[in-house]
Amino acid sequence: MKDSRRVAIYEFSAGLRLTHWVRAVAIAVLTLSGFYIAGGFFTPAPNPEPTNYLNAIWRAIHQGVGFVLIGCFIFKCYLFLVDKHSKKELASIPDVFSPKSWIDQIKFYLFIGKHPHLKGVYNPLQFAAYFMFYIVLFVICLTGLILYVHVYHEGLGGLLYEPMRVLEVWFGGLANVRLIHHISMWIILIFVCAHVYMAIFNSVKLKNGCIDAIFSGYKFDTQEHA
Repeated sequence: MKDSRRVAIYEFSAGLRLTHWVRAVAIAVLTLSGFYIAGGFFTPAPNPEPTNYLNAIWRAIHQGVGFVLIGCFIFKCYLFLVDKHSKKELASIPDVFSPKSWIDQIKFYLFIGKHPHLKGVYNPLQFAAYFMFYIVLFVICLTGLILYVHVYHEGLGGLLYEPMRVLEVWFGGLANVRLIHHISMWIILIFVCAHVYMAIFNSVKLKNGCIDAIFSGYKFDTQEHA
């Protein structure tokens, strides 16, 4: 676990890793099912029985996984604020307000400087990107609930109906809610592509196993940075 050059650092807790992969799978399923709901791109074989209503099947999958994503979002917020193993995320906040950290990090990405020593687990660019990601994630969950209550009027749908209708007005109507829902999806997809690229970039350039950390929880850094 330790040598003269590298030290094993427990960076990501089990809860954080769990929410990461649940969120990743949920986003993939929601994107595929969302595309089908927006415009069905294949149809089932003809059947006289009302059992192949494919749009309803995809919609049910979309809504079920959507609630999984909402639960994952709430649990991740809890971990960020309360979990002692996630305190390294909170420790990243001071670097966000440090101009020097921003400059050093940008120089690193431009190959004209070394990676700065960080107080937390994220560099300022990462933290800002993740913060915006969670804002967009909140918006897509909220607009999804507004669309949900227009289909299901009992149970949870009935409970949320009135407050969601108020939010629908604030968003400018149901058509705008649907548009914002779709735009939020595209923002998330762009973020995912950038996130994967930057994870690979940092793993290759720093050689610290930062991609491995999201599986095992551990990365390997120099003793100076550790």
